[in-house]
Amino acid sequence: MSPVRAWWMLTRAAVRAQAQYRVNVVVTILAGIVYQGVGLASIAVVLHRFGDLGTWSVAEVTFLYALRLTAHGMWVAPFNQLLSIDEIVREGHFDRFLVRPGNPLLYFLTYRVSLMPTGDLLGGLVLLAAASAVTPIDWSVAAVAYVVLAVLGGACVEFGIQLGLGALTFRTLSTQALRSTIDTVFNTFGGYPMHIFSGTAQFVSTFVLPLAFVAYLPGTVLMNRTGELRVPGWLAAGSPLVGCLLLAGAYTIWVRELRRYQSSGH
Repeated sequence: MSPVRAWWMLTRAAVRAQAQYRVNVVVTILAGIVYQGVGLASIAVVLHRFGDLGTWSVAEVTFLYALRLTAHGMWVAPFNQLLSIDEIVREGHFDRFLVRPGNPLLYFLTYRVSLMPTGDLLGGLVLLAAASAVTPIDWSVAAVAYVVLAVLGGACVEFGIQLGLGALTFRTLSTQALRSTIDTVFNTFGGYPMHIFSGTAQFVSTFVLPLAFVAYLPGTVLMNRTGELRVPGWLAAGSPLVGCLLLAGAYTIWVRELRRYQSSGH
């Protein structure tokens, strides 16, 4: 059985287990939508006060936020088990994944599934569709294809960062604080055009913590705003590839750090 098919079957089983509690499923998904809606509301307050953000209109900023939210939902909806790696490792539950045939990461990611992040994905898709209708983008087959690649690339960026840092849990037993902080940074600033920040902040958000590759850089390509960037246009256009490379590097770190795992003896 291929890893993709195995992941799909295990994920479906985990989702069916959660779906037994239908009211809880609905409430959980709605909670995810409301949580992300708070972030959009904060941007709306800023736009209402100032009218635009560094020449970016309301429609353009909304599209940027929707692009980031969809990318976030695309990784966290199927792989949210990664967020609980500290607990799994410290309590010794990771042992069971090591004695099964196949990749331990596959079993770990499908061990349990939370449906709350589904609200992030659904909210992002609806908002992205609505924003696309009013954002000044020359829509073509190539532009639509690039949006799909940008969403997948942005998902790879966030997933790669969380996977790489999560792998360090095998060494330190806890990376929750660091991973939560980075997730907060992405949620808080990922929906803003980066050029409104200082040069230092733009450098950090591009080459240290690659936040800009999730939505801002591909967004400038789609909206033909690459002239405002401090990086070459080809680098912005290659954002989806950057995400793939980052995820591949994170998986390499995972494989290496997995050798340091020590059972708790439970």
